[in-house]
Amino acid sequence: MRKYFTREHLGYMFGVLVRPIDSFYEIRYRDKGSVPLAVICVFVLSALFTINRIFAGFVVNDVNPRTIDGIEEMSAFFLILALFCIGNWAVTVLMEGEGRMRDIITVAGYAMLPIALILGPATILSRFISLEEAAFYHILIGIGIAWTAVLMLIGVMTVHNYTLLKTLITLVLTFITILLLVFIGLLVLDLLNQIYRFFYSIYTELVFRF
Repeated sequence: MRKYFTREHLGYMFGVLVRPIDSFYEIRYRDKGSVPLAVICVFVLSALFTINRIFAGFVVNDVNPRTIDGIEEMSAFFLILALFCIGNWAVTVLMEGEGRMRDIITVAGYAMLPIALILGPATILSRFISLEEAAFYHILIGIGIAWTAVLMLIGVMTVHNYTLLKTLITLVLTFITILLLVFIGLLVLDLLNQIYRFFYSIYTELVFRF
């Protein structure tokens, strides 16, 4: 397990911030990426997002902290990551993409690093700013989101060896695939619920009869 947390792997993870094309190329074609590190990035972001929702200053936060379920929100991040990776892999397999599932997971995790690095300081800043200064908080968050989106775009384009146009088309198809997966998942859950209620009603009937 230690081989996934070497100084070299950490260097390529943070190298994505300033040299995304070179770093993602090394991750794909020279196996310099680390899936565990990518998952840790997602975990850290999900934790910081939950902390932000609970502890961000009232000037920028209109959410009641008592309604926040940290475990549920953190789980949602991993569900979204899983849906994106599965959807992107399914689409790119059909569109001659060169990226493997591990490359897609690594790209998605590393791309979240900017917003993760910014969200913590932004949360602290929100506790000390006035209403007139709230724009600085929103600018910081906007920079983090934009930076993450650019890294995601470059990462998908690099690991699959796509052009920019093909990458954009792939991402659109990925989001459509995600919607289909969610729809199918809801149908399966509904079907399982109906089967459960059917057998439970039979069980209840038998109990009352005998």
